[in-house]
Amino acid sequence: MAEQFNRKIVLENGQEFYGYGFGANVQAVNEIVFNTSMVGYQEVISDPSYTGQMVVMTYPLIGNYGLADEDYETKIPTMGGLIVREYNDIPSNFRYTKTVSEVLEENGIPGISGIDTRCLTRIIRKEGSQKVLICDADLPYAVAMKIVKDTVLPTDGVHKVSCKKRWYSRTFNPNFNVVAVDCGIKLNIVRKLNERGCNVTIVPYNTTVEEVLALRPDGLFLSNGPADPVDVPEVAELVRQLHGKMPIFGICLGHQIICIAYGAKTYKMKFGHRGGNHPVKNLETGKIEITSQNHSYAVDPTTLENTGLTLTHMNLLDNTAEGVRCEKDKLFSVQFHPESAPGPQDSGYLFDQFLALMNEHKEETKNA
Repeated sequence: MAEQFNRKIVLENGQEFYGYGFGANVQAVNEIVFNTSMVGYQEVISDPSYTGQMVVMTYPLIGNYGLADEDYETKIPTMGGLIVREYNDIPSNFRYTKTVSEVLEENGIPGISGIDTRCLTRIIRKEGSQKVLICDADLPYAVAMKIVKDTVLPTDGVHKVSCKKRWYSRTFNPNFNVVAVDCGIKLNIVRKLNERGCNVTIVPYNTTVEEVLALRPDGLFLSNGPADPVDVPEVAELVRQLHGKMPIFGICLGHQIICIAYGAKTYKMKFGHRGGNHPVKNLETGKIEITSQNHSYAVDPTTLENTGLTLTHMNLLDNTAEGVRCEKDKLFSVQFHPESAPGPQDSGYLFDQFLALMNEHKEETKNA
């Protein structure tokens, strides 16, 4: 006899999907999005950029290799929920320390399996991202729809996930000191900078320009993070005051904030980019890079004119802006994730470009 459905999700458009609960047995309303990565669900679950979002994994089997202590992108996952086709609670991996369900339960995150994720993804692609409720299967439909309708999704994602005080990640024989503004930073970004000889000071999103300058950095890094870039004007103001004074590198939300600081505009995409297989053309070299992405918002390329920023990368699937540069200010940013967690490693050279700019700036300052 088939197991009885005990959980369901209810979309803003009125459609219901029944399944089996795992993780935390809580009711929640989030924005529903989908991710096409075939591996790397641990990095997805622990990516702070998914704060307030319920993620549909299009790859059908999730949980089969568990979660390992060394692979988290943040210590406390904050995603809204996880929707999968088939959940495996008996991992086969000598490195694993916890199952997906255990980690979700510990962090108050609901999960549901047994869902037709192909159908659900098609709905999101056709109609766009929307609100979704996860609840017990016996919750009356009218009650569920009222909860969805009455819920206002929060806009304070960066405020929630940014560190509350500065912290340090030091490396052996450092050559550079980098200040990283934490809007929801992924730990692999810090690891990539450490590997390249950078001591990294991670600071809250609302750190002042005086506090940054007091740390005497060789470069400034702006991290990824959740939600709308216009919700963190503090970071855009920091860029306005510091651009031209030191090299600056931004990823994802950091990229959008840099463009806003220079006068460009952003917009919300229909269903965003989330996955590890997005082809991006480097307009400076002509090469095509396969990239890892996770974002709902994008920069409007038509608004880059007269900002001082030059478009450097373009998405080949939909021609969206994927990277910009200001040579004069030693500043650049990309919409995708060159730290590759999870995803391809085609774009790791961008960290080397940041180091080259910091070295150039050091030499110029020394000779001034």
